[in-house]
Amino acid sequence: MLTTSIPSGWIAGAPIDGAGPDHTVLDPATGEPVAEVALAGSADVDAAVSAARAAQRDWGAATPAQRSEVLGALAAALDAQADLLAEQETAHTGKAIRLSREFDVPGSIDNVRFFAGAARILEGKASGEYSGDHTSSIRREPVGVVGSITPWNYPLQMAVWKVLPALAAGCAVVLKPAELTPLTTLTLARLATEAGLPDGVLNVVVGTGTDVGAAIAGHPDVDMVTFTGSTAVGRTVMGQAATHGTRVQLELGGKAPFVVFDDADLDAAIAGAVAGSLINAGQDCTAATRAIVAADLYDDFVAGVAEVMGSVVMGDPRDPATDMGSLISTAHRDKVAQMVARAPAQGARVVVGGQVPDGPGAFYPPTLIADVAESSEIYRDEVFGPVLTVSAFTDDDDAIRRANDTVYGLAASAWTRDVYRAGRASREIHAGCVWINDHIPIISEMPHGGVGASGFGKDMSMYSLEEYLTVKHVMSDNTGVAQKDWHRTVFADPGRGSR
Repeated sequence: MLTTSIPSGWIAGAPIDGAGPDHTVLDPATGEPVAEVALAGSADVDAAVSAARAAQRDWGAATPAQRSEVLGALAAALDAQADLLAEQETAHTGKAIRLSREFDVPGSIDNVRFFAGAARILEGKASGEYSGDHTSSIRREPVGVVGSITPWNYPLQMAVWKVLPALAAGCAVVLKPAELTPLTTLTLARLATEAGLPDGVLNVVVGTGTDVGAAIAGHPDVDMVTFTGSTAVGRTVMGQAATHGTRVQLELGGKAPFVVFDDADLDAAIAGAVAGSLINAGQDCTAATRAIVAADLYDDFVAGVAEVMGSVVMGDPRDPATDMGSLISTAHRDKVAQMVARAPAQGARVVVGGQVPDGPGAFYPPTLIADVAESSEIYRDEVFGPVLTVSAFTDDDDAIRRANDTVYGLAASAWTRDVYRAGRASREIHAGCVWINDHIPIISEMPHGGVGASGFGKDMSMYSLEEYLTVKHVMSDNTGVAQKDWHRTVFADPGRGSR
């Protein structure tokens, strides 16, 4: 299923061998090697950008129908290799195979299908005579060469979210996956070539963020940079892109509130809190992380979540019976564990979990932390692990205030049977997405993206396609008159405007 040696990237329709140091891709659930790769470097980025620049002109000039046909073929190719993609995704991330098979891979394929159709739909203002003497029209044109940097938590989905709207818009792409998880991105590039995507339109370069990522973000021939990852790194990427005034789209961290009002369906909220906090072992920027619960329901909510969390099966990610696999690495697992270990000193109470299990692999158990103060680290900072904190609120005003007491604004949810409470939460919680009586579901037709420290711009949906297009106003004179009326602002004597 997996090779012991993988290419360092995919440039101009072919695999490449980088000249950088050897890197071992590990299975974080076992600590065993999955693949070896010689990392690419800045010279490979130059080659990839050159290939993209050469290919973009013809790809951008292709008709929407032609681009749509290629992207549709790519969706079919991915579907045919769905089992391989799921196995690869689990092998280098440690996530449960059920998540790979039932969420990551089918969701990615659906997104490709969506943008295959979206490539043929470019809406704009109707042509018309707005000045009276001219006809104005709007053109939507591709940005050009897009540099994309994707994270390790959802390698295939994040690659698709970045690549597909860019391709549908007529752009060419240079993509850097996380060096921890390059397998499915390389497979995506190979299948795109086999599906008929012209050489150079999609290029992949496997390397570190400090080398390859920085070279992409600061490259003078890259027209747009798009990044998904932590807020701190996103700000670094934005600074690198600013060197050349390059357009930027960022999807960054989150600290999603999960607000449970006193009229909520308690069983639904408990199930939603556990599922929403543990998806992908909590390594999800939209995961439920801060349960903010009405005081009257607080004790029952904590007890119910503890009970359900205790039933979650953590173990071999390749076993379909496993609910939750490992974290991405032992280094990241230790960071999560240290944050949890510091919580009691700040007044919190670890109800379930909180201990690194014995044995190999980067495993960390589902963890519930109650009585969390708003000022505490575990409440304010992104943990990115299977950890849910719980605090109580007194009234609706307090609930909304607590939900918004964060620098992040990616996602949130509100749990209530009251339509007016639901409406207020959807209006007043500052986030790019607010779910009502659910937490986590996404759909290709709807946008994903945040506000504040969670970034700006959108992935998925037609709103995402807009990120990769420029708007050009074309204004044509209808009069055929040499001396225009507005020329009087330049010439006091109209006769001087003629010869």
